[in-house]
Order: sequence, then C-alpha cells, then structure tokens
Amino acid sequence: MNAENLVDLTADLEEIAKMDGRVGDVDELLDRALDSLSSVVAYDLAAVLELEGDQLRVRAARGRLADPRVRAHRLDLGNVPAIGRALSSGKSQVLADHDHEAGGDPYHGVLDLPHGHSCMVVPLKVGEAVLGAMTFDRERCATYDEGVVQLASAYGHIIALGMLAARQAQLLEAARRQLQQRNRLLENEVARTSDYERSRSQAVRHMATMARQVAATDSPVLIIGETGVGKEVLSRQIHRWSARCEGPFLTVHCAALPDNLIESELFGHTRGAFSGAMQDRPGRFAVANGGTLLLDEIGDLPLPAQAKLLRVLEDGSFEPVGGDRSVKVDVRILSASHVDLEGAIAQGRFREDLFYRLNLFPLRVPPLRERLDDIPLIAEELLADLHRRTGRGPWRLPARTVDRLREHPWPGNVRELINALERATISTPEGDLAVPPFHAAPLPRGTTEIAVPAPAPAPASPEPEPAPEPFAPQPLVEIEKRHIRRVLDLTGGRIYGAGGAAEMLGLKPSTLQSRMAKHGIKRA
Repeated sequence: MNAENLVDLTADLEEIAKMDGRVGDVDELLDRALDSLSSVVAYDLAAVLELEGDQLRVRAARGRLADPRVRAHRLDLGNVPAIGRALSSGKSQVLADHDHEAGGDPYHGVLDLPHGHSCMVVPLKVGEAVLGAMTFDRERCATYDEGVVQLASAYGHIIALGMLAARQAQLLEAARRQLQQRNRLLENEVARTSDYERSRSQAVRHMATMARQVAATDSPVLIIGETGVGKEVLSRQIHRWSARCEGPFLTVHCAALPDNLIESELFGHTRGAFSGAMQDRPGRFAVANGGTLLLDEIGDLPLPAQAKLLRVLEDGSFEPVGGDRSVKVDVRILSASHVDLEGAIAQGRFREDLFYRLNLFPLRVPPLRERLDDIPLIAEELLADLHRRTGRGPWRLPARTVDRLREHPWPGNVRELINALERATISTPEGDLAVPPFHAAPLPRGTTEIAVPAPAPAPASPEPEPAPEPFAPQPLVEIEKRHIRRVLDLTGGRIYGAGGAAEMLGLKPSTLQSRMAKHGIKRA
C-alpha cells in the first residue's frame, strides 16, 4: 500500500467512525466501508451478511458480482461451517479449497465461482454480541495475505460497532415510543379517574380544592386514607397540577421492599457496596430529580431509611449505599399511608421529627362509604374504560344495581368497587349489569360498625362472673403473626379479592405478602 492510499484509507476510517450507528445511517455506513476497502482488498464481491436467528441475510453488497440474486440471498448458518467457525472464534478466516468442498462457500448455487477462488470471511462481533459476517470473493485463484486480513478485520470491528449502535438505537426508539404511549394512556386514565370536581361529595370537592392549592408549591404532602381509596391517583393528580408536570413521577411501595434493599432502592448504591452490586446504580431519588416521588405506605419504611429521608427533606442531599459523596437532588416528596402514623410514633416504629416534616399539608381521601352518591359516576367511568380497553360490553347501570352498590359498606373502597364491577361484567357480557351478592367482610381498621343489639333474654338466675384469666404479655410481632395465620386459615389461604385475607386485615395484598415473608408465613 503506498502513502497516498494510506492517507485516503485513514480519511475514510475517520468518516466511517463518525457515523455513530444512527438507524438511518447503517446502510450508508456499510456501503462506504465496502467501497473504502476496495482500495486495499481486491474483490469481485464484498458483502455484509447480518445474522437473523439461524440465518444470514445479505444486508449490503458491492463489486462486479453484486447482482440482485446476491442482494436477496439468505443462507442457513448450519450450511456454512467456515462462517460458523469465524463467528464462534471471532477471528477472520481465509478459505481454502477443502473449505469450499465442505460446504464453506456462502454463495453456492447463486454464483458460479471457479474452484480455488479467493475467499475471506471476517466476523462482525462485539464482545459476546454476534452481528453477522463480512465476505470477500474474487474469481482469481489466489490467497489473501496476512496484512490484508488484519486490515479487513479492523474494518470489520468498526462496522460491527456501527451495527450494534444502530440496533441499540432502534431498541431505545421503540422503548421511547412505548413509554410515550403508556404515558398517554396513563394520563388519560388519571384524567378520567381523578375528576374530583365532578364529585357530588362536598368532602371530595374540598379535598380537590386543597390539593390544587398545595400542588402549586413544592411542599411535602401527606395523603392519608383507607386502603383502596385512591391515594396514588390523588398523588398523580397533584403532580399533573404542579409546575413539575413535565418531570418524572415515580412511586416506591415501601411495604413491598425488603428492609435490606429499600435504602438501595431509594438512594442507589455504588459498585461493591454489598454482595451482587456489580456496578453503580442510581436510586429512585436520583431518577426522580426534577419531578415528584411518591412514598406509598410510608409507615412501613425502616428506621435507618427514615433518617436518610429526613435529611433529603431538610437539605435535598443523601449518600448512596456504600458511597462517601453526597448527591444533591431536587425532588418533590409526596407520602401516603393508611395506618395511624402517630400510633406508630408511640410504638417507636416511626420518627416523630420525620412525621412533622411530612405532615406539613395533610390531605384525607374520604372512603367510598362517605361518598355513596359518587358511586354511579365512578362506576360508569370504570365500565366505559373497561369497554374501551377490552372491547366487551357496553353495559348499563339499572337503578336496582345502583341501589345494591350503595347498600354495600365497601371496606375495600374504590379498589373493591373496581373488582366487583369487573366480576359482574364477566357474567353479564353486555346490557344491564347485575351485581352478584357481596361476601361478608369486616369494616377497615379505625372504623366502628354501629349495630342495634337484639334484646337479651332475662337470665333464669344470676351466675357468678368468671374470674379473669391471668394476663401474659407477648411480643407484638408474635400477636401479629398469629393473627395473620388465623385469617389465612379462615380464607383458605386466599389473599386477593373480596373476602380475601388482605381485605379482612385492611391491608394491601402486597403489604400482607411482605409481612408474611417477614414472619416466615407460607401461603396455604
């Protein structure tokens, strides 16, 4: 190779390297690379074959023999062992006569090349990613020398990097479009299910007014309410009403994460921070920077994580697990809980100083039994959404169905209403919806069921009161474990749905499963 050719080849390499594998540039990159190689690798046909499953497809072809048959050519990888060897070893192969005789000719049956013709295979491989192969053929009976093979191998590596970058760009673009579509669907769903201004409940309308006011600030908001009332829906609505609406919205379900992982999930970790931490990983706070982070079931957050959270609320900084450098973030924090946090403070399970920081602006979501007049509105929106998503229905709500829905106490609130309606649509394909009888279930914790006692019959003769049993104090964890087991026995091990253990205990199914795992309780 003379000096002039070397300069031209170097310039071509620089131009090809600048083509970063954008989806629309891949074919241009392949054509330019093959054209550039023609000055140093003599060929009558140069082609790039892309691996698709167990087949190789000609993606680009240049040279005198690059006719339409070659450009449309596909071959099974198992029929060309020489190319298979090159791909598995990652090393270029110069094919000899015996390779062609053993089925090594990639264009057998397409081109009539003479026996002993020149042929070289260059693998296109980056790390463990096998992308395909580059082949060079010429009708002259000679062998490519070592210097040409090395140069073609270097080109092959650049081409493989471009192809890999293009594949990754395609995957990222597909993921971006899927995320955009998901966000649009989610926004539509939130817009439908959070139209609080249409509520007939004065308490709900007042809550919406307060939520709009606090959404305009960056103040922490504590959302309280029974399980299933829609605390996360209200959180998303606050985010949509805020100046951060273009930023990310992330949710962390504190009760669903093991104690030893929740700090890593929230604050991230550095490489080597613990067994299995092979690389640095950002936490939810870092990912939510510039947006809003909802800490659902904040009452289940372990005490060490509570201390770190308090610091984030105070100065917006934290250290990743295993790290010694502070990370500064700008995140609006919303928290939600269905348990009595002040009671948790008294039991030593929740920090009092953290409670006062979170409780700056509390919002209570009313339970469904306090807004019975909203049931027809909510039910119609849910049925319309189910019809749009599944194509089943449509359904109507006759007066008798509405009356039955209003008579139920709804211990599971809106989540239970969703399940009841979807269960009813299974047995009613369309038309007037009939709701089956509800299973008996206790009211949620913190509520009192008012019942008129039946008149007691007069005793025949007074009996002495039994002596009180001696009180034996037990750890609270043992009492909780025994109670969960008894409820699971009562439901036959069923956790989800109406009459399930989660509903009876007034917990989210995920919260119940987390506590079962903590106590070592296996589902029957």
